[in-house]
Amino acid sequence: MKKQKGFSLIELLIVVAIILIIAAIAIPNLMRARMSANESSAAGSLRTINTAEVSYATTYPTIGFSSLAALGGTQPCVPAATGGCFIDNFLATNGAGAGKDGYAFTLQTAATATGYGTLAAPLTLNQTGTRAFCSDQTGVIYYNAGAATCTNANSPLQ
Repeated sequence: MKKQKGFSLIELLIVVAIILIIAAIAIPNLMRARMSANESSAAGSLRTINTAEVSYATTYPTIGFSSLAALGGTQPCVPAATGGCFIDNFLATNGAGAGKDGYAFTLQTAATATGYGTLAAPLTLNQTGTRAFCSDQTGVIYYNAGAATCTNANSPLQ
C-alpha cells in the first residue's frame, strides 16, 4: 500500500471553514475600532483648530478669527494674514475635499472678529464615524451621536 502525503480535501475544507468563522468574528470588531480611531482623530483635529483660531486671532487682532484656509499655508510656509501657518495645509484644505481620517471639517458659522464655529462630520455616517463633532470660540467640543450635524446645544465631549 502506498503511503499518502499531504492533506485530504475534507481536512483543507475544515481549515478554510475555521478561518472564515474567525474572520466573520474579527471584521466587525475591526470596523468598530477604525470608527473609534476616526472619531478620536476628529476630536483631536478640532482641538488643533481651536488652538490655531485663538493663535491667529491673537497674532492678527484686527482680523480676529478666520477661515480654515487662512489658518494653514502652502509649503514652505511664510506666516501672513492669508496663511497663518498654524495648522497643516492638509487640514486647512480639508484634504482637498476628501476629508481627513473619515471626517470632513468645515466652518459651521462664519468666522468673525469675535467668534467662529467648526464642524467635523463623518464622510459616511455609521461607516467612517457615528458622531459629529463641533466647537466654537469657547473651546468646548460637542458631539451629536448618529448625526452629521452638531451645535453647542448638544452634549459636550468629556
